[in-house]
Amino acid sequence: MTQTPSSGDTGSSSGQDKRVRMPRFRRWRGLLGGVAAVALVGSTGAGLVAWQQYEGIVASLPTVDGLRSYQPPVMSRIYAGDDRVIAELADERRVFVPYSAIPDRIKNAVLAAEDQKFWTHKGVDPMAILRAGLTDLTRGKGRRPIGASTITQQVARIMLLGSNAVSLKRKAQEAFLAMRIEQVLPKEKILEIYLNEIYLGSGAYGIAAAAQTYFNKPLDQLDDAEAAFLGALPKSPTNYNPTRYPDAARGRRNWVLERMVETGTLSREAAQTAQAEPLIPHAFVRPGPAPGSEWFAEEVRRQLLEKYGQDTTMQGGLEVHTSLDPALQLSVQNTLRQGLMAYDRAHSGWRGPVKQLSALPANAPEDVWVDVLQHEVAPLGMLDQWRLAVVLDPAKGRVGWLEGAIVRRGAAQQGGVPQTGQIVERDISWARRAHPLKVGDLVMVQPQAQGERVSLMQIPRVEGAVVTLNAHTGRVLAMVGGWSFQTSQFDRATQALRQPGSSFKPFVYLEAMEQGISPSQEFDDSPVSYGTWHPNNYEKDFWGPTSLHDALRESRNLVTIRLAAHIGIKSVADLATQIGLVDSMPHVLPAALGAVETTVLKEAAAYATLAAGGLKVTPSLIDDVQDRQGKVIWRAPSFSLVSAASQAGVGANTGADKTKLSEPNAVFPGGQADEPQQVDGAATVPNATAAAALGMDDMPFLLDNRPRVASEQSAFQITAMLQDVIRHGTGFSAGKGIDNPVAGKTGTSQNFNDAWFAGYSPDLVTVVWIGFDTPQSLGKNETGGAIAGPIWNKVMKTAFEGYPKLDFPVPEGITLVRYDTGRGVGIDGFKPDQIPGVSVSLADNGAAQELTAADTGAENMADSESDMASGGAQGGGPSNGAAAPPTGQPGGGRNPCNNLLGVTLAWVAFIEATQT
Repeated sequence: MTQTPSSGDTGSSSGQDKRVRMPRFRRWRGLLGGVAAVALVGSTGAGLVAWQQYEGIVASLPTVDGLRSYQPPVMSRIYAGDDRVIAELADERRVFVPYSAIPDRIKNAVLAAEDQKFWTHKGVDPMAILRAGLTDLTRGKGRRPIGASTITQQVARIMLLGSNAVSLKRKAQEAFLAMRIEQVLPKEKILEIYLNEIYLGSGAYGIAAAAQTYFNKPLDQLDDAEAAFLGALPKSPTNYNPTRYPDAARGRRNWVLERMVETGTLSREAAQTAQAEPLIPHAFVRPGPAPGSEWFAEEVRRQLLEKYGQDTTMQGGLEVHTSLDPALQLSVQNTLRQGLMAYDRAHSGWRGPVKQLSALPANAPEDVWVDVLQHEVAPLGMLDQWRLAVVLDPAKGRVGWLEGAIVRRGAAQQGGVPQTGQIVERDISWARRAHPLKVGDLVMVQPQAQGERVSLMQIPRVEGAVVTLNAHTGRVLAMVGGWSFQTSQFDRATQALRQPGSSFKPFVYLEAMEQGISPSQEFDDSPVSYGTWHPNNYEKDFWGPTSLHDALRESRNLVTIRLAAHIGIKSVADLATQIGLVDSMPHVLPAALGAVETTVLKEAAAYATLAAGGLKVTPSLIDDVQDRQGKVIWRAPSFSLVSAASQAGVGANTGADKTKLSEPNAVFPGGQADEPQQVDGAATVPNATAAAALGMDDMPFLLDNRPRVASEQSAFQITAMLQDVIRHGTGFSAGKGIDNPVAGKTGTSQNFNDAWFAGYSPDLVTVVWIGFDTPQSLGKNETGGAIAGPIWNKVMKTAFEGYPKLDFPVPEGITLVRYDTGRGVGIDGFKPDQIPGVSVSLADNGAAQELTAADTGAENMADSESDMASGGAQGGGPSNGAAAPPTGQPGGGRNPCNNLLGVTLAWVAFIEATQT
């Protein structure tokens, strides 16, 4: 019998199915819960990690506050005395342009190429980031990521992060900084920073510098095509260089023009016109020192670096105004070069060609020798007016060169028109060779005005330096430091320490004048030996008793030695140091003959001290320095304008000079006592006290606060003697054809290693030095008067243009007397207690002085503490125990102006001097 399930069985079966299903659900629930838990933990952990990364990135971000006061690095400019730019100093070539001065077409071109949504985004462009990310994923690994940086992000990278490193972290930093920048700066300021900071290739930073570099134009003169090219450069300045990759550059430019059409900033017609234009860059040469001013500009740069440091000098936008006279500088450079060439030709002859092109056949066709020349590099030091030529026919002196070729330092010639010429016999006679030229010789020539004639040229081995400065202020008007700045940047005017030889002697004599010795005092000119030192005169002859006037005029060594021994070599050293001629000086007698070291610039300043009446003159190249806002941050010391009343009675005690603002230089004779002199209709007041006494309280005076290193009277006595050096002495060649009153001294160091001429007028000082960089003899009898004197002569003739012919002003208390100096007739200045004759008592004119080797340095030149065995004079009176002559005796205390003979002689001298 079949049994059917009961209801109880049915319920049991249903419960069993539930029990089967329940565990499965629980398992799935547990699994899902676990997954959810893991996901939650993972996401939480990831969130924590992301937060930590965010915190790390944010914490490491630099502040953006500095951009509020953005000041870009700006080049500094150096100006000549006529406000002409002579040099630009910069680590990066950048010309800052404010936003308002940037043409719209430039802004539109850059924005169309780099950031079309610049005006609407908040620092980042999310869609651009997403688009770049998808592109990067499809390109695969190992490829540089596509950029999606906005202009604001680029500003963050350039200005705050300072690196082009590519990473997700760096991109995140840029994004965060960009959003911060947008919060603190207006869009216009952000774009201004970008357009002035972005590097655009070829050394140009910013759009203004790029416009100069590629088109040699200011921004406001660029057309649409040129503006679009600048907009094309930020992506890759190297790859779109128009000279190296013209097709790529033109293609990128045209792409930018299309983007400008899309953004509505340029019409289709204007874009098509611009796209049809050729892309032709115009070479721009970064301004260096103006021709001839390289030495001057380099010394200014060195002084600025020392005063302000690298960053301020090269990036601070300084405006530096200098004392340089460009016309005089160029003339001085050319004059020095002519002198160096003249010496080189006279002593060296022809040293041979630059090189020999042995592969060039005789009478080679034009295309052959032209091709050869286009591969040759001009030697350093070749002048601009010279040409690099090849000898084609030595028998006829025929040479060929490329006229108008571009010659750059260290690079082969480019371009030029083939031209031939002939070296005639008189232009090659200096070579001192029978047949100096061969076919294929590469030589330097200078075309002449007469037809096809050219002169054979050669770079001298001898060097030189010249400094010309204002005698009153020390402002350096011209300074040349050698043959060529290209050849060597070593400045022989400021850096070369050389022995001045006899050009040092005037300062020995100046100390003697300070000690009361007069120009007419005689010292013995006879043989003398000190230990192992046996000094001699240049001519190797002896004059016996000789006045100081004659001894200085003819540069007698033995008198100078006895004079230095008498006054004390230590006092001479002190004076030379105070004047600034030397930094230190050994206390030995050979130093009195110039066995010390100085520079051309220091010697020029020392001679200016003589011209300035004993006031120390400090040479200066810089007049003033302005910062980028135009504020004067430094100015060279100058005179102060004061009233007579405020300074009445001051000058006598302070030593300060008061000079009437419009007062011309005085003429012979010098003013005596307190009586005002009448010169050219203008009353000249001797001092502020007298002016005040005459009721001229409001008269302006220039107050000179420079330190006095010698009295005005002593300085004038040296000037009077140095005038005779040029009129009748060793400096005669330097004065030929010069009508202006001048004074000067020759200098020749031991073994003729250095040739000097130092001289001055009432307004100008010029010093010339000639020698070899590695000291060697210039040749027997090659003295300062023979070599340096003619150069000085030509420099001063040019420098005098525009200056009046003024006599040296004669100081108060000086009487000019014409008298027999012993070896001629001279005019000297005498102080109130001096008349021609002796001014100190000397036994046998100083011939009997006993000196040891320690006094001369013959045994120990390094003993700088040694002094005269008999003691050196330190004050203003006689030394070595010599008694001052009593009043009423020659050289005594009586004023010659109170003596009828003295007054008569003074006026006779005045009349004769004004008639010559």
